[in-house]
Amino acid sequence: MSEAALEEVSVLSSIYCGGGEFQLLQQSAQDGLMVQINSTVGGERRLDVSLLFHLHPSYPSCPPAISVSSTVLSRTQCHNIRQKLLDQAAALPPEEPMVHQLVEWMQEQCVEVTDGCRGAEEDVKKEREKEEEWTAVLSLDHIRSRNRYISLLERWTQQLQLTGRLLLGRSILVILQGDRANIKEFCRLLKTVKVDVDSSGKKCKERMMKVLIERPCSSSCGHGLQGFAVKNYESLAELTAAFQEINMAEIYQQILPSLSD
Repeated sequence: MSEAALEEVSVLSSIYCGGGEFQLLQQSAQDGLMVQINSTVGGERRLDVSLLFHLHPSYPSCPPAISVSSTVLSRTQCHNIRQKLLDQAAALPPEEPMVHQLVEWMQEQCVEVTDGCRGAEEDVKKEREKEEEWTAVLSLDHIRSRNRYISLLERWTQQLQLTGRLLLGRSILVILQGDRANIKEFCRLLKTVKVDVDSSGKKCKERMMKVLIERPCSSSCGHGLQGFAVKNYESLAELTAAFQEINMAEIYQQILPSLSD
């Protein structure tokens, strides 16, 4: 991890010092740095945009990986902003820190992206109605650092506009509902961010995570999970009841053979 990257992150934390503006999500010599900057853009139409920058260990020799999310912009608009940021990053001088420049550029140029769409809120609503909601059930290998792990899972569901349940017992299951691309991003974060500790107490990633099922929501697979909740269970009967409570009995029957392995 370069000194330039560490210095830039320190400067960013000073610049974006408002409540919830800046978060350092990861820092390791092996995987680099991951920072999130939440910004409000759009001139008179104030729009919240969240930028996730993954600074690889060789940064700034290579540009950062970038993710864009928003509670008010559509997936297409977020994709367009991300692509413009990647193009801008490629055009900036190499070997120089660039995150702050990219955020400033986004704050200026995002007005064009959003104001260029009259009635954007209505367009977003229509687009989201077309976007199919998915349900996924993930199996986790272990949770040793419970508070940190659960805190990260809850934060990611909020950032990615997902709802879900964490079921803790003989099997550790995460139930997610929301946009399929965001569920995939959740899974990517699980495998790339050090979320837990191993048996020796060393920080580790969730490399043993398995996707037990992933499918579009239907009338028979449950709808309307609220927020992110944690539930403990002690028996198979209690696990069965937990799925029945959220109208996912059919999904439970489909994943049951995997839980018996």
